[in-house]
Amino acid sequence: MIRNPTPETIVTNPIKVKKEDLALQCFYRWESKRANDVFMTQPLGGGEVRDITWAEAGAEARSMATWLTAQDWPAGSKIAILGKNSAHWILADLAIWMAGHVSVPIYPTFNGDALRYILEHSESKACFVGKLDDVAALKNGVPAGVPLIALPLAPKIQGVDFWDKIVAANKPMKGNTQRAGDEMATIIYTSGTTGNPKGVMQNFLGLAWALSSGAKRVTFGDNERMLSYLPLAHVAERILVEQGMLRYGGRIFFADSLETFVQDMNRARPTIFFSVPRLWVKFQQGVYSKLPPAKLKFLLMLPLIGGLLRHKLLKGLGLDQCRLAAGGAAPMPSDLLAWYRDLGLDLIEVYGMTENCAISHATLPGTFRPGTVGFPYDGVESRIDPGTGEIQMRCPSVMMGYFKDPEQTAATMTADGWLRTGDKGLVEKDGCLRITGRVKDIFKTSKGKYVAPAPIEDMLVTHPDIEACAVTGANFAQPLGIVMLAPDSVKRVADAGERAALTRSLEEHLKSVNARLEAHEQLDCLAVITTNWTPENGLVTPTFKVKRPKIEDAYANQYEGWLKQRKPVVWASA
Repeated sequence: MIRNPTPETIVTNPIKVKKEDLALQCFYRWESKRANDVFMTQPLGGGEVRDITWAEAGAEARSMATWLTAQDWPAGSKIAILGKNSAHWILADLAIWMAGHVSVPIYPTFNGDALRYILEHSESKACFVGKLDDVAALKNGVPAGVPLIALPLAPKIQGVDFWDKIVAANKPMKGNTQRAGDEMATIIYTSGTTGNPKGVMQNFLGLAWALSSGAKRVTFGDNERMLSYLPLAHVAERILVEQGMLRYGGRIFFADSLETFVQDMNRARPTIFFSVPRLWVKFQQGVYSKLPPAKLKFLLMLPLIGGLLRHKLLKGLGLDQCRLAAGGAAPMPSDLLAWYRDLGLDLIEVYGMTENCAISHATLPGTFRPGTVGFPYDGVESRIDPGTGEIQMRCPSVMMGYFKDPEQTAATMTADGWLRTGDKGLVEKDGCLRITGRVKDIFKTSKGKYVAPAPIEDMLVTHPDIEACAVTGANFAQPLGIVMLAPDSVKRVADAGERAALTRSLEEHLKSVNARLEAHEQLDCLAVITTNWTPENGLVTPTFKVKRPKIEDAYANQYEGWLKQRKPVVWASA
């Protein structure tokens, strides 16, 4: 239990959630009021799309709910959803809730071992399978006796039931199933940076409260458009896109593939758009490939031409109608925020986690506070542990606990109900929260100095050729950086001249990063990795967070060899 937290606990305005704000009740309202309006637009491949109205969505979800109810599973049974984002992912979620059950979303990139663990741990009675790049995980990842239901656009799988056939054979469920706010709605499994995924239990009230609090910070209209492309298995996409559009009656567009992403963006022309920093960087790099930075800066300063160019660039990105843009999951570089601000796109930074429905802090629209995650959302209490510097928070969207794991739940929650985020931070004079690292990630060098890797990593990944990185080096004189090249960069460095040029560029980048660090934090070298870190090989999570223990296992035996080369940039053997 924390005593005398400093600085003083920040408490914001309370938020109340009405019964009609719960997810199913919201859906029923729009199903009735906007029966013939388009709810979701689903690409079918080859440029073809299907528009699904609220009435059509209701009919399909209700028919599936009839079938689920007929299985006679106990109320509150767990039913998994595995697949990329699609309209039927959301319809499956609605059907599960209508039938009185609990949905268990699973990342489509999980390998067979992780898939089996979640299906067994959650005690899932069945699993909906949607769009997948690879079905290999299904071969050894589905326990015997767990039936699979193939959503439209799912790959060909033998011995499964098909959504379309089930819907055609069952009449839509009549009436409006009511689910109480304190009923469990979903178990969202964390991506597992340090071990097996943990099942975060959230009830309907928690989901609704998170959206109500977020909507106090930024208003939602009833004609918003959003593009769904980040995994719906992740809490941020689930709250912002699924819950947001259910509540406010907007329209959801789905991305078809990486190759069609620009076309998908231009089809949706989202009014609200959320992305991770890496994609915002890629957008910028795409612009720079056509207009060098110096020339772009000059043109933007010209009164008439600058205005026309800004509109053209945003339209090319599909963001000319975007009134709210946000970044999260990692810090946004200040120069990147300033660049978009100059284009006329005001990016806010958001901070949250699965355990609090992604609702904790955010910067304010129209302000510029790079390096911080802003202020607590309305209704959120926030404090800093004076002993460890850990950020702690409390609100009605904090999880019910970890499924079947009371010990881990007790370790994550304080005795007085505060969530231990695991992040270190400090509150600045104006009340903005600055995240300074992870409590458990800090390591000590052989000189007895502590190093927080996260802020250094945030600087390293600003280099356009670095896709991911890890700062490590416990018990060495100085830390070192392991950087994974972006796939396009790996292809380039097959040419000796390109490799030499990239080596020089990385040397300059290392020099720039070290100049901003304390002496004991400065990196001895950068080790360049050309092998992809993927969820399949276990080096990153499905949300591409680095798994530090796995990185240590994979490369620790090479550290001394890298350092013996006495070069600022070394190329790893694997």
